[in-house]
Amino acid sequence: MKHSAATSEGHPAKPGALRRFLDGDLFHSFRNTPVAVVAAIVAAIMIFGAVFANLIAPHTPFDLATLSLDNSLLPPAWMADGQLSYPLGTDDQGRDVFSTILYGSRISLLVGLAAVALAMILGVGLGLLSGYLGGRLDAFIMRVADVQLSFPAILIALLIDGAARAALPSDIHTDMLSLIVLIGSIGLANWVQYARTVRGSTFVEKSKEYVQAARVIGVRPWRIMIRHVLPNVLGPVLVIATINVATAIITEATLSFLGVGVPPTSPSLGTMINTGNQFLYSGEWWLVVFPGAALVLLCMSVNLLGDWLRDALNPKLR
Repeated sequence: MKHSAATSEGHPAKPGALRRFLDGDLFHSFRNTPVAVVAAIVAAIMIFGAVFANLIAPHTPFDLATLSLDNSLLPPAWMADGQLSYPLGTDDQGRDVFSTILYGSRISLLVGLAAVALAMILGVGLGLLSGYLGGRLDAFIMRVADVQLSFPAILIALLIDGAARAALPSDIHTDMLSLIVLIGSIGLANWVQYARTVRGSTFVEKSKEYVQAARVIGVRPWRIMIRHVLPNVLGPVLVIATINVATAIITEATLSFLGVGVPPTSPSLGTMINTGNQFLYSGEWWLVVFPGAALVLLCMSVNLLGDWLRDALNPKLR
């Protein structure tokens, strides 16, 4: 018997998830928004380069055996004294700037994505509890959020980062531990937006009929929050998370520029800019310009995608 796309009743089979996405309003809005398409291409190229840096980078900037001070502070390849093997020049240690940007972008993306994931999990969880349970718990969580909003996020991150480093014994300070502390400080400094957004959406959702029906039949509150309320409040959260990825990357770059972020042995874009700033007035401009341009392109592309996603998911703008 021949297989066909129709069911035995003669109705066509349901299209797959990919086909439904390609035919949906979201993808239609994306492909008809040139700014979003260009931003997605730029972000995809930079993310691809960061993830596969070990395959794309012409040099390994962290391998001391391959470094030579004879190649230090070489200008870009198109300038006098430049070499084709170092297309964007080298730093004071003889490391290839292009390769270091690829590896540094990987660390910046890792910290940014992990910090946003931590902030989203913490904020969404507290927002659900605050909005659904209400009462004193709601008042306490919102007062803590109000106090935190009184200070810039960078100061909160600096405070948490400094307190964590001071509390931990100096003999266990490693590169991995420093990354974990940095991710935690940025994540804890940015959970408030998620909590307030989810709290407001939960107030609306818990008064609807499907939640009332679940209560009547005896569904436990935690099950209602996770299985019924949470899926209906995630739309705004995804938009905030997309935009906050760029904010988290900039925060990481700022902390690293100030010397309290990623350790020098695992440089990110922020540490590259900090190092290049020391040589800026001596004429080695490429040590600042190229890492700074990479940071701007990465954050701008993510921000533009977040702006498009916010407009695409807003029913009032359709």
